[in-house]
Amino acid sequence: MFKSFINILTILFIFIAPSIAETFKNIEIKGNKRISDKSVLMFSDVPESKIVDENSLNTILKNLYNTGFFDDVEINVINNNLVIKVSENPIIQSVSIEGIKSKKTKKKINDVIILKDRSSFNINSAKKDKISILNLFKGLGYYFTKIDTSIEDIGDNKINLIYNIEKGKKSKINNILFTGNKIFKDSKLKGVIISEEYRFWKIISGKKYLREDIIKFDENLLSNFYKNEGYFNVKIETSFANYIGDDKFELVYNIDAGKKYFFNNLSLALPTDYNIDNFKKLTKLFDELKGSKYSLNAINKILKEIDKITLIEQYEFLTASVTESINDNLIDFIFNVSESDKFYVERINIFGNNITQENVIRNHFTVDEGDAFNELLHKKTINNLKGLNYFSKVRSKIIEGSTPQQKIINISLDEKPTGEIMAGAGIGTDGGSFTFAVNENNFLGRGLALGTNFTVGSETLRGAFSINNPNYQGSNRSLNFSAESSVTDRLSNFGYKSSKTGASVASGFELYDDFFLTTGVSTYVEELKTDSSASSNQKKQKGSYFDGYVNYTLDYDRRDQKFQTRDGYRSRFTQNVPVISENFALKNTYDFKVYNEWLNQNIATLGLFLRSAHSITGKDVKLSDRLFLPATKLRGFERGKIGPRDGSDYIGGNYAVAVNLATTVPQILPNSQSTDFSIFLDTANVWGVDYDSGLADGKGSLRSSIGVAFNYYSMIGPVSFSLTEVISKGKHDVPEFFRFNLGTTF
Repeated sequence: MFKSFINILTILFIFIAPSIAETFKNIEIKGNKRISDKSVLMFSDVPESKIVDENSLNTILKNLYNTGFFDDVEINVINNNLVIKVSENPIIQSVSIEGIKSKKTKKKINDVIILKDRSSFNINSAKKDKISILNLFKGLGYYFTKIDTSIEDIGDNKINLIYNIEKGKKSKINNILFTGNKIFKDSKLKGVIISEEYRFWKIISGKKYLREDIIKFDENLLSNFYKNEGYFNVKIETSFANYIGDDKFELVYNIDAGKKYFFNNLSLALPTDYNIDNFKKLTKLFDELKGSKYSLNAINKILKEIDKITLIEQYEFLTASVTESINDNLIDFIFNVSESDKFYVERINIFGNNITQENVIRNHFTVDEGDAFNELLHKKTINNLKGLNYFSKVRSKIIEGSTPQQKIINISLDEKPTGEIMAGAGIGTDGGSFTFAVNENNFLGRGLALGTNFTVGSETLRGAFSINNPNYQGSNRSLNFSAESSVTDRLSNFGYKSSKTGASVASGFELYDDFFLTTGVSTYVEELKTDSSASSNQKKQKGSYFDGYVNYTLDYDRRDQKFQTRDGYRSRFTQNVPVISENFALKNTYDFKVYNEWLNQNIATLGLFLRSAHSITGKDVKLSDRLFLPATKLRGFERGKIGPRDGSDYIGGNYAVAVNLATTVPQILPNSQSTDFSIFLDTANVWGVDYDSGLADGKGSLRSSIGVAFNYYSMIGPVSFSLTEVISKGKHDVPEFFRFNLGTTF
């Protein structure tokens, strides 16, 4: 009995003791040398009641440790005095980063670490900084970085903090695999992502290295690709890297595509006082989409249309949300448009743009300072900034303004590299080629796209420079300047050699929905040469020329997506009108292509290509302006070796036409992840000889061929083969049964 009583008292003491409070009259601070008593009191937040218990003492202790200024703290109540005894952490005189030469990398390290020069040293912060530096180097592709942290005591409670970094070799991607219910072949999915497999000759490309930020971007690209193909519930379940030795990894994406979904009923929910007639264009779009496969691009198109209505009809305070319901593989969507809280934008602050000029960013705002806040247009602003591809992250936060009716928008940006160096080479039955290019998408932070490229081919040598402002002075119009110089040597097969130098200025914008207009002017200086075997009429064209053109392009683009198109069509017409010229050659080009998906994954295409070049003053068109069909428009014949001839030289024509029908056939070798097959039918013709009506121009000879194309994603790069049977040809045309092309990048 007595023993039980003692146990009860002990338990009560344990629970009651912490709540026993003590009163103190004075506060005594000991051990502080650098930090004042007043500062210690402020950090500790001692209760004004001068009454403390165990909980409040623990709070004071935690407050002082959280400052990072102390490595040891003791708190006691002695003789009615609250005694706070501290031991200060040393001051960091300097933080040194050893083993890294790049100033840019050192700046990145300084941006991610907590401990800086003149700050207090804290062992926990030092450990966190080490992890942050390791993560930074992982993000740059270095997975085997070693960091040795050392402390140099320089006296007077001061230290030098030294990070000795051995970053090691960059981690390379040896293989890229796609597993799970992925539906599509690896060869197609590799074309979606940015990451690429390492090969020893890839000395320029940075995409071969294992980088976490690129992997995350790849996951988004894959997710968007599947959603645009109708796989609404796709899950990129995991992406992981297996180390296989020698600084190399196997990158694996595990995909669950799920079912393919189709749009069912799409409807619009509006406030009662809104006129539905203002949204007729949107309801028409709903009718067009019903029954078609689900597509993220289609959803974005609907939201874009809502944005336009918001601007045109001046609905100021709007927000929108989407509600979906799924029945089997059909999805009903309700787009809810409602009025949002009514307030105005007092100010927009931009943070993090160390390179990009502020006016470049503000040119893409759809909501600006002084405007009524519209949630739809604010989201469009954020999407516009993301779409620039200047920033790795774009974040926004809305805070209270100076009055209840005003808000302040803070936009935070993380800039990323916007330059690229590319080299590539190719070889095939038409000869070899080499390309080198340097591109910068945000030159000097002004939003200018700068590009230079140099190409060497079997017949051509070409260099070009261009600069493009995609949103000139916030007008939503592009402004482009380009200059180029080229040498085309066709003496052996076509009887001439051309040396051409020129420049052009052009501007483009979206005139109507999906309808783009580009206008410009161009001038060229050209030197034409012919060889001794050329005909007398060809030799007459030898000499120097100066030409000036006014150009325009009409482009109606209704494709579901620009990359790996599966549905829709595109219609383009370009005309070059001579203004200053010796022969005043008017050039017209029309290119139409329609896409259609059938049998689930088969993509059929039908193309029409028309081109003409003739003098509006009745003179002869220059040899270099005469027309040849692109190799892709007529397979089964050697490039350029069809149509009119002058002696043994193929001279091209004044007119060219091609009709192309093709379809992919994924049913052939469906389990082969690196191969794609297609079958095609090409029909074309080149005719017209203005400088000599006595030459056979081939007007009545229709060329046609049928064949199979085979694309293989090899270790070197993509390889394409075609086997063709000629159906009809001209008398002097040169058939080509087999064609191949191999390309790679460095």
